[in-house]
Amino acid sequence: MTKTKRSATPPVAGVLGVRALNRATLARQLLLRRSPMSAEAAVAHLVGLQAQNVKPPYYALAARLDGFTPEALSRPMADRAVVRIVTLRSTLHTHTAHDCLTLRPLVQPARDRELNGFREGLAGVDPDRLAALARELVEEEPRTMGQLREALLKEWPDADPQALSVAARCKLPLVQTTPRGLWGRSGQVTLTTAEHWLGRPAELAPAPDATVLRYLAAFGPASVKDMQTWAGLTRLRDAFERLRPRLVTFRDESGVELFDLPDAPRPDPDTPAPPRFLPEFDNLLLSHADRTRVVPPEFRGRAWQGNTAHRTLLVDGFLAGLWRLAEDALVVEPFGRLTESQRAEVTAEGERMLRTLHPGTAYDIRFGTVRA
Repeated sequence: MTKTKRSATPPVAGVLGVRALNRATLARQLLLRRSPMSAEAAVAHLVGLQAQNVKPPYYALAARLDGFTPEALSRPMADRAVVRIVTLRSTLHTHTAHDCLTLRPLVQPARDRELNGFREGLAGVDPDRLAALARELVEEEPRTMGQLREALLKEWPDADPQALSVAARCKLPLVQTTPRGLWGRSGQVTLTTAEHWLGRPAELAPAPDATVLRYLAAFGPASVKDMQTWAGLTRLRDAFERLRPRLVTFRDESGVELFDLPDAPRPDPDTPAPPRFLPEFDNLLLSHADRTRVVPPEFRGRAWQGNTAHRTLLVDGFLAGLWRLAEDALVVEPFGRLTESQRAEVTAEGERMLRTLHPGTAYDIRFGTVRA
């Protein structure tokens, strides 16, 4: 009897609907139930937190961690175990020191492509010379971007000042020095290199395979295009194909292939999802090409106004409104009518968030007009 040879490639396991993807992603994002892990461990697990502003990473962790306090993130940042640096999608992120020194080299090709858009303003500028001079300046002492730009203009007076700033940021792994980024103590943005701040050299750019596995652990199940959107990189298909024998695959309801770790959590689609108050720029809403797993199609674009992102509210795991802190109130602006029980749950979650991040400050919780 002839034996059938088994394929090394796992079969497609089935179709995952929107709610199944939602619950799986919430579980990976520590939003289905709060995690006891430390802030530093959470930053590593989530592969960084988007951090254009100082406060969003604190709100992001308050929504995800049990017993979180602002000091739990400020302390490792002050100790240089966690840093703020431009990495994924050319945006500022809070990363562990290890990820700072490995992810930045991984995304360097994207930073090089970004620089191509400023060629006209950099006519006559030697990029390698600029990188060497900028490194010397910021390692001599941390400098603001304005101070760095002014020094570079002395070398290239005919260059576009903004282009010089972009070139320095793209060519060098510049971190924001503390106290910038510390809760309640944030100061002016001053920059130095990651190697100088952390006291050790950056590593060679790793193969993307390990980062694919980490992305799936934090954001999966996901498509190749999803990860490319998250990382701001292209041509990641080969990495997924190399890993295919170690992964399971699904399809979404549109037929797109999704990859996942075999043992990663994929909760029942009917698993309860408590309300969560998320900051502006939360990675949950930015890290997939297809965001319908979190953002209902009718609410697409509602979390943004121009270049401004709003703080968002999740109800039943999906985007359901916006929130803001007024002078004396937490104002919740839902996109639709909330049931009495949902309002009670949102109020309880709001009270918890306020106790965590604003203890001793009296805030009312008000439900504003439903946003049409």
